[in-house]
This record gives sequence, C-alpha cells and structure tokens, in this order.
Amino acid sequence: MKIAVIGGGSTYTPELIEGFARRADVLPFTELVLHDINADRLEVVGGLARRILDRDGLADRLKLTTSRTEAVDGASAVLIQLRIGGQQARMVDETLPGKFGLLGQETTGPGGFAKALRTVPVVLDIADEVVRRAEPDAWIVDFTNPVGIVVRALLDAGHRALGLCNVAIGFQRRLARQFGVEPERVRLDHAGLNHLSWIRGVRVDGVDHLPALLDGPAGEAVAREVDAPIELLRTIRAIPSYYLHYYYCTDQTVHEQRTGNTRAAEVLEIENTLLDMYRDPALNHKPELLEQRGGAYYSEAAAGLVTSLLTDDGAHHYVDLRNDGTIAGLPDEAVVEVPARVGRSGARPEPVAPLPPEMLGLVQAVTAYEVLTIEAARTGSRSVALRALLANPLVRQWDVAVPLLDELLKANEKHLPAFT
Repeated sequence: MKIAVIGGGSTYTPELIEGFARRADVLPFTELVLHDINADRLEVVGGLARRILDRDGLADRLKLTTSRTEAVDGASAVLIQLRIGGQQARMVDETLPGKFGLLGQETTGPGGFAKALRTVPVVLDIADEVVRRAEPDAWIVDFTNPVGIVVRALLDAGHRALGLCNVAIGFQRRLARQFGVEPERVRLDHAGLNHLSWIRGVRVDGVDHLPALLDGPAGEAVAREVDAPIELLRTIRAIPSYYLHYYYCTDQTVHEQRTGNTRAAEVLEIENTLLDMYRDPALNHKPELLEQRGGAYYSEAAAGLVTSLLTDDGAHHYVDLRNDGTIAGLPDEAVVEVPARVGRSGARPEPVAPLPPEMLGLVQAVTAYEVLTIEAARTGSRSVALRALLANPLVRQWDVAVPLLDELLKANEKHLPAFT
C-alpha cells in the first residue's frame, strides 16, 4: 500500500505524518512518498518526517523525491497539497483587490479566483499522471485550496477524487471539548460549499445542543471565533463558517485590511520559523507553533479519510463531493461539503435538510461562479474569466471587473500560460 503526498515540502506535512504514524496499525502502508519540486525544502521537512516515523520504527517506509512520476507510480492514494506561486502569490491575492475597494483573501473573492486560475491546470495535470502511473482504482484526496473548485474540476475531468477541509472537524473537536465528550459522539449538521458552509445542528448522542448554545452565554465565544455578531448567528439559527464573515461583514473586513497586516505576511514569518525548527536534528514531533499556521486537525482529517478509502471502514467524515441531490436547489454536478460515510467505493453523503433561502441563494451564486472559474482556468478565455468575476458575489461590478482582471492576469502571468 503506497501513499503519495504531492507538495510534501509543505510545513503542514509533519502533522500529516503524525496522523499516518498513529494509524499504522489500521492503515498498513508499505511506502509513504513525499514529493516536492523544491529539493532543499523537501529535505528539511522530510528530515523531520523521518524522525517522527522513526519513533514508531516506520522510518524505512518513507521516501523523498522530486520526481512526480516516481511519487505516484503504483500509489493507492495521492494527496495533493499545493500552493502555486507560494506565499508571494498569496500576498498578491490578499493585497491587489484592495486597490479596487474589494476584499483580499486567498480562497474567496478575486484573490480566490486568481488562486483557482493558477491551481486548476496544475492539479489536472497531476491527476492525469495519477491515471497513467498509479493503481487503477487510486484515490486523489485534495487539500489544495480553493478545494471546492479544484475537486469539481477533477470530477468534471473524470477523476476519482474527494476534497478535504479542516473547518468541520475543527468545530467538532472544539465543541466536543466544550461538552466534555469524545469527538466521535458529536455530529454536526454541516452543509454548504467549501469555505461557505453552516452548522445547523450540534448533536451529542442524538440530542441537538445548538439552540441552547446559540441562546446562551457560550454563543458569544462561538461568534467571536467565526468573527460574526452573535445577533447574526441567532437570526440565521446556525454557526457560519469563519469564511462567511467575508460575505456578511464585507465592508468592515475591507476597512480592516487597509490598516492591518496581511495573513500572508504572518504565515510567511511562521513558515520561516517552522523550517528553522524542522532543521533541528533533535526534533522528532510537530512543534506547537504549527497550530498557528492553520490547518488544525489536518492530520486527523486526512489520515482518517485515507484510511476509510483504503480499508473500507465506513467511518464518518466531512468531505467535498458531488451534490447528486444532497442539497436541494443545487445542480447534481455541484460540489458540496457535507457529512458522509466513506469506504473503498467513495463517500455516501448523509441526508441534509434543505437550506433556507438566504443560504441557498448565496450557495447558488457561488456555485455559478465556480463553474465559470473552472472553464476560465482550463481554456484561458478572457471573456469567461470576466463572466466569472461578474458572478462572484464579492466582485459583481463591470467597471471593477475589467481593470481587476487585467491586473490579476498581469500579476500572475508566469503562472497562467493558458492566458498568454
């Protein structure tokens, strides 16, 4: 059983390695391959990965390579965790939209659009190599943002893929601590799109605690965590994903971005510090600083999902997959983020109650934007790219979309060969 990680030089990787090490008894992988195009970074991250695995006598199963062909050859599962253009491109995603009075963010709005244009062609190229080189029934698990768009592009191209985000599992763990129970006893009514989802039920042993949570003093802490007014949560009777504050509090967020530091700058500093720490030959575990990088519980979510796909354990996960009627009012071809049972044949979504109008309308608009963004990324069509920006609820305006697209294409020129 071979597992390949494309983008293995990511600072996230040590957490992922710990997740696989903890599951080695139920997920008996014989080879774990880390691939990255940056050989120096791969060596640093891979060194820590080897020391982590060595604690459990698993170091001989780890391989490092800059050859993508070698990485995916014969793999049973391929995890993709890329950032095309690195943190420098992210900096542009977060700052350039501000010139037009728009929100700057790496997965939503115009920044997320630019990231999708850079990312979709690369991931599709990787997926084609997986088809040629990996096992015939190999799974692609995507953690690369924007996850919903990337997964839909993969599925539209006929690939065997699921998407993964840590938002739901993060809330599950947080609420489990609050209620003093094991995480497995907490089930979330989590539904929507990736980075555009709501929790409309928090069931512990079948009893929904969300109404009391929202109306009680603990609701204030939840509201602060998702950066939204408690009155908003109580009005919609749900906990929105943190990313929804970009839609619910757009003007406030744009104002804050004019005067504050970018998240990209913060992450770049954290990454540099982490890489220095990873070079320490005495370090054999993920450092606490990694929690500030983002992606908390990634190891649990990713290792657990791969385990289900390769061992058919039928476990409960929150994944990104085809809608196929799961959320009423969305096309079957849309990619949604919902609870599911996962086995070798893939994910079977659990029933989801219809979204209320204010949620469904936003999800429908963003779904339309995603369709156009994938087409623009694959074809390099300027007209389709403009239509995508017009469909994006955080852009919309023609007199902004035209000059915005010009600057986005210029800033990302070396990563967008389809548009040249």
